Amino acid sequence: MDDMSRKPNALDLHVPSPRTRPGDKPDFSGWSFPEPGDTPRPDIDESAVELREYAYGLIRVLDMEGNALGPWTPHLAPETLRRAIKYMLLLRAYDERMHRAQRQGKTSFYMQSLGEEAISIAQAMALNADDMCFPSYRQQGILIARDYPLIDMMHQVYSNASDPMRGRQLPVMYSSKKDGFFTISGNLATQVPQAVGWAMASAYAGDGRICATWLGEGSTAEGDFHAAMTFAAVYRAPVIINVVNNQWAISSFQGIAGGENTTFAARGVGYGMPPLRVDGNDFLAVYAVTQWAAERARANLGPTLIEHFTYRGGPHSTSDDPARYRPADEKASWPLGDPIDRLKTHLISIGEWSEGQHKEAQEDAQETVRATGREAEKVGVLSVEAPSTHTRASMFEDVYKDLPWHLRQQRDEHGV
Repeated sequence: MDDMSRKPNALDLHVPSPRTRPGDKPDFSGWSFPEPGDTPRPDIDESAVELREYAYGLIRVLDMEGNALGPWTPHLAPETLRRAIKYMLLLRAYDERMHRAQRQGKTSFYMQSLGEEAISIAQAMALNADDMCFPSYRQQGILIARDYPLIDMMHQVYSNASDPMRGRQLPVMYSSKKDGFFTISGNLATQVPQAVGWAMASAYAGDGRICATWLGEGSTAEGDFHAAMTFAAVYRAPVIINVVNNQWAISSFQGIAGGENTTFAARGVGYGMPPLRVDGNDFLAVYAVTQWAAERARANLGPTLIEHFTYRGGPHSTSDDPARYRPADEKASWPLGDPIDRLKTHLISIGEWSEGQHKEAQEDAQETVRATGREAEKVGVLSVEAPSTHTRASMFEDVYKDLPWHLRQQRDEHGV
């Protein structure tokens, strides 16, 4: 309706929309961040009320010249940092190959973590090896950092005869009980109440293990997230709730989930939970805040909400085309850079890495992935006829510890 026909004081519905669309020049103007090293590091027993301002800043350690600054610097050994960058390079090489494999028809689906490698790798390294993880579908780096066999990850994506999940999970929905990696679900935010429940059980049993879980910023609009936040805060569950704000939830930008009005870390304020907001492309900062939150949980001081401010460099999945909803060159303009490049710059600046070492590590990662890929593809890929090991009988296995009577009856009726 035109202005003349509108009623006086007529209401308008606000529909959030991104600043730029395909064909526009990327625009991050107006954004401001605290300088690296400027944010104080509080004691782990600081009250949530006193920490509320941390929801609105950004914890940073690395500047763009590779210098580690301020009280959040974790002072990691150079060998630990070299191991970290090798894990990140391996994750990126793995993602590249499996994304290409989907385009070649070898698997039905894949999801990269391009631009988010520092989050899963740093957090896995900051946690204890037996701490439990309830990931979303962009944290395959946790498995890589816990030295889970790369070939088993490929078998799972290909759903072949050696698939640890026996073809019962969508590609990239990994699971490993011995590695403390809970089965990934394609349903968003379901893992958050599961993680809080696990953490409550750990505390109730007097165990020493804590728990961490991950979800995207869009999933914070799900009811599961808010129910989990209530339980975590009320019972002081030893859990770290990680919101990975990569700016885009599938094809809708983060404002649709509430990111226009406040930060996602601020969700913790209303629940009386410590909120930390961190540069997700800064390996040292992510490691430091995870270490802080883990120490707090182990001291029986309860949960922490961490918002990782980052950028999804690739498509949401192989079913998505980001060129349809954002500028094609937006990743290159992201003001907080690339996580691998930033850690590389830091290592070189302290004399513990070189361009030659980086190139060699990159080539080693790519060759490892290529060689592993050849072995996995020998077992089978999507385009090959289903292996004989996937029989009718197998559908009755590995679901229930004790098969219920009605399923036993169905199995017997089919003579399997």
